[in-house]
Amino acid sequence: MKTPILKPLLAVALAGLATQAALATDRATPREARVLFEQAVKYMEANGPERAFAAFNDRNGQFVRKDLYVFVIDDKGVYQASGAAPEALVGLTVLNTTDAAGNPLFREMIDTTRATQEGTVRYMWLNRMTNKVEPKVSQVRKVGQYVVGVGYSAPRASADDAKAMLARAVELARTEGPAEAINAFNDRRGPFVRDDLYVFMVNLDSGRFEAMGMNPSLADTDARGLVDAEGHALVAEMIDKLKNADEATVDYVWRNPVTNRVEKKRSYVRREGGSLIGVGHYLE
Repeated sequence: MKTPILKPLLAVALAGLATQAALATDRATPREARVLFEQAVKYMEANGPERAFAAFNDRNGQFVRKDLYVFVIDDKGVYQASGAAPEALVGLTVLNTTDAAGNPLFREMIDTTRATQEGTVRYMWLNRMTNKVEPKVSQVRKVGQYVVGVGYSAPRASADDAKAMLARAVELARTEGPAEAINAFNDRRGPFVRDDLYVFMVNLDSGRFEAMGMNPSLADTDARGLVDAEGHALVAEMIDKLKNADEATVDYVWRNPVTNRVEKKRSYVRREGGSLIGVGHYLE
């Protein structure tokens, strides 16, 4: 039986019993989350599970910082530690609990670390600082029979973020050539795919994708005929606008890879050689 997202008891545990002191602190950065994650993994490897659980469950200890905390689940999806609300969460089975987009995040954490030992899982979760469900990214690693993780809230990218990534993408294509750029843009672990931001590249003559950071398998498929959820031929409009301009802006609706919802999106596109290069951001 599928466990509903944030059942009343779990919602209370996460919202009401979470570290109240964190409500007045700053939002942590991805770099800070990575530092805490690496420290937690090293501590558990050096001191063993039981001592590590005690340290991670200490809400006033070294493993709770700003809105960051360490959590641990075992391979059956049972919480062994959580700096957010240890008294409510430890011992709770969350294997089939889903996020706000219906994704079984804890099962994904277990499956990811079985396959690669360490990985990243994206999902929608309650931010106890804002009391809003927001995109979250957790870094997870298998240590023995347990999964150790630290997550950080990933706010929506802004127009400035999208424009900055587009500028870097165009510069790479200009200096290194289209082949290098295509490889970089299609690398889902590279610098041109970050949370809900990614680069896409379309050949202006053929109208086919050369790169698509969200889904590299779309490379060499028809882009001109692509329509959004409202039937809008978005790429065709982008190509038409670049016939008489070096850059353009197009609005449409598209699936957000972080929230897994269809949302309004605005993309900024530039002509570089014989290609269209674009980056978009999702609108509130």
